Amino acid sequence: MQNQRTASEIAHSNAVHEMFSGIAGKYDLLNHVLSVNIDKRWRRLVRESLADVLADENAVVLDVACGTGDLSIELKAHAKARVVGTDFCRPMLTLADEKTGKIGLSVPYIEGDAMQLSFADESFDAVTIAFGLRNLSNFQDGLAELRRVLKPGGKLVVLEFSSPLVPGFKTLFNLYFTSILPRIGGLVSGSRGAYEYLPDSVSKFPDQKNLAKMITETGFSDVKYKNLTGGIAAIHSGTRAA
Repeated sequence: MQNQRTASEIAHSNAVHEMFSGIAGKYDLLNHVLSVNIDKRWRRLVRESLADVLADENAVVLDVACGTGDLSIELKAHAKARVVGTDFCRPMLTLADEKTGKIGLSVPYIEGDAMQLSFADESFDAVTIAFGLRNLSNFQDGLAELRRVLKPGGKLVVLEFSSPLVPGFKTLFNLYFTSILPRIGGLVSGSRGAYEYLPDSVSKFPDQKNLAKMITETGFSDVKYKNLTGGIAAIHSGTRAA
């Protein structure tokens, strides 16, 4: 059964949709420049964590909140499995489709809301979501929806910004994240608000341990996480219990 959203959750979703639609054309450039391309390595690690599923030609993998398709492409480029991408922002999906076609890959991109996925229960062998969970209007309900479309025994992998671990490094990163990044992002994209939203959304997102706890409480077993680049980001994974 899909979740019933409140008026405030719907308003949040609409605002995020409008924001991402507005910056779609500059999204890839800014992602790679502002992260110094570290985000590419993080996506490779997500792909490596799903190597067994991707090697299965009968498996189907869903990449939720796929945006312009970076993770979907990374998965499909090394997969025998079928990879499907979904996002609620059509301008992002248009770019994803163009990028994927240019390198000769085939990934169907389907417009849809992560909070109400347009797929039947127990449809996928694995589900990924990269830098999308914190944008959902309700994290717990979003995780429940990801669980719904996973087959029993299927694997969830979440790549998301997290809480840096080293005190000195954490201070420097937070300065960059809250002061420098919004200025650069605003100048290039024309939407400073979108890049002020980024650190604000990360500050409200559960840290590594609390996200692992939330995933467990949603009905996943064998939940674990791996810190990336000093805890700037983390990969969480879990298996859908039967």
